[in-house]
This record gives sequence, C-alpha cells and structure tokens, in this order.
Amino acid sequence: MTQPPSQPPQGGFGPPPGQPPQGPPPPPPNQPPAGPPQPPPPPQGGFGAPGPGYGYPQAPQQPQAAPPPPPAPSQAPGYGPPGQQPPYGQQPSYGQQPPYGQPPAYGQQPPYGQPPYGYPQPTPPQHPQAGQGGQGGQGGRKVNSQLVIIVAAVAAIALIIGGGVWYASSGGKDDDKNNSADSGGTDGGGDQGSGGTSGGDTSAQEKVPSSTSADVLFELPAPKVKDRSQVDSIKGSWLTDSVYAKGGVYKIVGYDPASGKAKWTLPLDGQTCAASREVSGDGVAVVVHEEKKRNAKGAAQPCSKITAFRVSDGKKLWTKGAEISGAAVSFTQVTISGSTVAVGGLYGGAAFDVDTGKSLWAPKVGECVDVGYAGGPQLVAVRKCGEWGDEKYEVQLLDPKSGSSKWSYKLPAGIDNAKLISTKPVVFGVDSGEITATGFTDVFSLDDSGKLRTKITMPEGKYKSDCEVNNVWNCKGVTVGNDKLYVPTEEHDGSGYAQTNEIVSFSLGTGKPTGERVDAGEGYALFPIRMDGPNVIAFKDGPYNKGAQVVSVDASTLKTTKLLETPASRDVLTAISSMVPDSAEMLYADGRLFMGKQLVGKAYSADEKRYAALAFGAK
Repeated sequence: MTQPPSQPPQGGFGPPPGQPPQGPPPPPPNQPPAGPPQPPPPPQGGFGAPGPGYGYPQAPQQPQAAPPPPPAPSQAPGYGPPGQQPPYGQQPSYGQQPPYGQPPAYGQQPPYGQPPYGYPQPTPPQHPQAGQGGQGGQGGRKVNSQLVIIVAAVAAIALIIGGGVWYASSGGKDDDKNNSADSGGTDGGGDQGSGGTSGGDTSAQEKVPSSTSADVLFELPAPKVKDRSQVDSIKGSWLTDSVYAKGGVYKIVGYDPASGKAKWTLPLDGQTCAASREVSGDGVAVVVHEEKKRNAKGAAQPCSKITAFRVSDGKKLWTKGAEISGAAVSFTQVTISGSTVAVGGLYGGAAFDVDTGKSLWAPKVGECVDVGYAGGPQLVAVRKCGEWGDEKYEVQLLDPKSGSSKWSYKLPAGIDNAKLISTKPVVFGVDSGEITATGFTDVFSLDDSGKLRTKITMPEGKYKSDCEVNNVWNCKGVTVGNDKLYVPTEEHDGSGYAQTNEIVSFSLGTGKPTGERVDAGEGYALFPIRMDGPNVIAFKDGPYNKGAQVVSVDASTLKTTKLLETPASRDVLTAISSMVPDSAEMLYADGRLFMGKQLVGKAYSADEKRYAALAFGAK
C-alpha cells in the first residue's frame, strides 16, 4: 500500500480525484443525521489498499456531495429554550437553528458544500510532498508504520460507504429470461449483495466459461461535472439477460450488456438518492430521486419522489411521494418484496404497489416510526420508538400488503441501529455506536417466529463489515446461506511480504465458527458478493500486476473455481481500483462482471478519463 502520487494519472481508466469538503463536527452519540446520506468516496484500491492491488500508486479522492435534509411537517412547532429537545417526531420551525447534531427544519439546507448537520466528516487524504515517491510498486514489499497509519485513517472513511448492487429476479412477465441468484432476491430470484437463501432453486447457476480470461466489453464515461465542489449522484444498477441499466444524472439508461449500446433512456425529475437492489417478478425496479433538478451551484434537493420502471424497456409505471401534515417527506432507501415497494427514512416509512403505485401505508408522526425496510423473499422493518436520545429499536416481520407486524424482536437496551444481512432467514448486525457506525460488532440470527437463535460476536479489527449509514438493507461483503454467515477477515500479512485475507463462516444455529476457511492467496483479498445456491460468489482483488477475479467457492469442499479474470493492463487495473467492492455497484452473472460508480466529481484535467461503469466478459 502506498501514498497517492503527487500528480493524478492522465488518460486511460483514471480513478476519480478530488478533495472532500469540510463541514461541521460529528454529532454526539445517538444523534441521527439529517437527510439521505451521500457517503464520502472510498479510498482507491481493493479492500482499503490504494491503487489497483497492494503496493500500487493511488490517485486522490473525489469530493463528497452535500445531500439534502429530509423535510418535516411545515406546521411543526419550533424549539423551546436553547438545547431543549423537541417532542419526538417534531422539528424546529423554519428559520430556527436546531440543536447541535439535529436535522434542520423543513426548507432549510446545510451550508453549500457541507454534509448535513450531524453527519460524520471525512478526513482529507494524505498526499506526499513534492518530490516524494510512493512506497510501493514492487507488490511484495511491506509498508512502513507511518504509511500504515495514513492508509488506516483513509480506510476508516470507507467504513461509512454504502451503495447497492442489484440483480433481476426470475419468474416475471418480462420478456427477458432473468437469471436467478439464490441470495435473497424477490419472488425466488436474487440480488448481488448480502442476503439469505430465498427458498427457490438451491443449485448453483453460474457455470465456468470456456475461457475465464475476460475482455473489456465496454466502459461508460462518467458525466461531466463543471465545479470542483460539486458531486453528482448516479446511483442504481440492474441486470437482466438483455439489459444492463445504470443510473445517470437526471436519468436511467438501459444498455445492451454485451456491447454497451444504449437501448432506452428514462428521464427523471432529479438525481437518484437510492435504488432497489431487487427487481420485481414483473421486471420492475424502483428509485428514490430528488424532487427537481439542482441549481447552478449544484445544491442537492429533497429526495421525495419514488419512480417505478420496467427494466426491459425503461417504461415509467408511476411516480409517487408521501406527506406528513401536507409536507413532502424525504426517503433514504427503497426495497421490493413481492408486489410491495417500501421506502424508509428519518421520518418513517411508506409502501406502494409495485405495478400500480397504489399507496399501501404512509409515514405518521408518532411514538414509533419505521426507519427502513429490507426486502426480497420477506419484508422486514426496523422500527424506532421513543424520544430523541432514548430510542428503542425493534426488528419486525411485516405483512407486505398491510404493513401489519407478524412478530417483533426488541433489540437490547443501548443498541441504536440494526442492519439487515438477510431477510429469510432474518439475520441482522448491530454495533455499539462507540466502535463503528457502518459495520457490526454482533450478528443476531432469528428463527421463523422471531425468537433469537443465537448471537455471533464479531471482534473489532478481525472481520470486515461495510454497511451504508442510515440504510438498513445495504451491507456488503457479507452473505448468508447454508444456515451460515460468510464474512471476510481483515487484510493481514501473508506468508511472504504481500497482504491477504480469508472468507470464514459462522453457524447461524450455534453462533460458533465452523472452522471453514477460504484463503485468498498471497497478494489477493476475497470479498463475498452473493450466494449462488450453496456456493459463494466472491470478488478477488489481486496484486498490482494481476487482474481481478470473480470466483465461486464450493461450500462443501471449499474449493475455489475461477469464473472470470480481468485484463492486467495498468489502465484497466487503475479503473477497477476506483470501484472498490465496498462502494461499487457490483453485478456478476453468466460470465459478465459489471462495476458501477455511485458518485462522480470533476476531473483534474480535460484529457483525464473517468467512468460511470465498467463491463467485463469471459469467453
């Protein structure tokens, strides 16, 4: 691992440079951020290592957008004496400054170029002084202690990264033959992220191509950004046999997955804020987006619109919103379970019929609110009850048609978050709030009646866990199958001089390690993507001079089979390094790998190339 070069790379697949903006200090514990969070960009390179593999130079980071605060009812009363907390569900009146760490009132925006009030602040990356070279380049050399501290600080930023990956489910009315991945998708299909067994076909679907050496199928240029302090959102990726759909600025575009030729374009009123990781049985995906286009300064707008569309042809089915006391509500996340679209956020949740847009339930001001939902084979809610600073959380299995609770599991006192890893079986992670806001220190496994089966303790610094802030259904690098939890270990020194890691598993029945261990190999690092029947599909990041791989791990023999390997040219590896697994939208199916960006910033120079997505295909 090395420090970034003093000059950004020119041309080719250049990773996105830029500096994160400065903003207010982080809030006290248990204070929620305002608005749908736009996570800061990750450090470049796989698994926290700069550059395309260990020991390879890194380019600077791109800046972070300032997301909008979620609106509150315009009739809400103002605050009393300074520092006094409002009643639960109420916000300060327009024009009043909220207490430290609390979201601004409806209509107020944080200072331009700054994250919302109370949101953790990124640390600017360290850069070498002029004339200093990087520490790597040989791939097998250990880094010095000062560099480890620098990289660790930068890598810590990546822990608040989220983002999603989505894969179309099977069994729909769509003309496409959607590939199924048995990993928590909708209606027996699957998604390419974390998730549990869906209960459909339990056999592995991915086959080894005749040649695993992949070509670059296409690359999608990143949208041009004019201002250095501006960051645009292009969240959303979906894949079927005939369409790769990717979010753009004020639009979603469907591409031929083999050639990258545009097949359709769906305009949107504003930039995307969240995207369903699932596609419904009828081939419908859903996005949350801003209510209107940004102004000349790029100021983000409230994420109050929900739009459903068909992935096969890009046809918009409906656009809806929700209100509290006549004021539009912003949402930070969206999911699909069966025929139900569920959206959640700071002010509660709402649900709609995926095909018609009919309202099923709406957010309400009250003692309890649904802060988020996890979909796929079952619809699971995370509910928060109580006043600010004294919240209690529950995990509930819902009837997707009515929103009524089938069972509820109350989290222990002191736990102020829950991050769903799987919805069938229900598995979720929590953290203490003192160690990490974006991973988990404990994992809870529940049975079909909502009773605790076991708790798995995940010691800090031993295992990787990456979950998006304020999103209950977006943990990456962890998956559930075979009644086990599969997680990667943190990178560590290998037998030689390069780093490596492993994928290990825990029993969801006993909570104990199974003893299974899949070694990445010297200079490589493994990152689970999803389940494929009983097998684990994983991304394998390589050393500076080797291509990245997609592999299948046989759960019974622990044998690793290579499915795809990207070209090892410097331009390709540099491009891949800008789309690290814990932040990129990563999709793999039928010998094709798609990696997409979620945020784009201004390029350093006119001839620097940046990409919104990369596509690779094995022969």
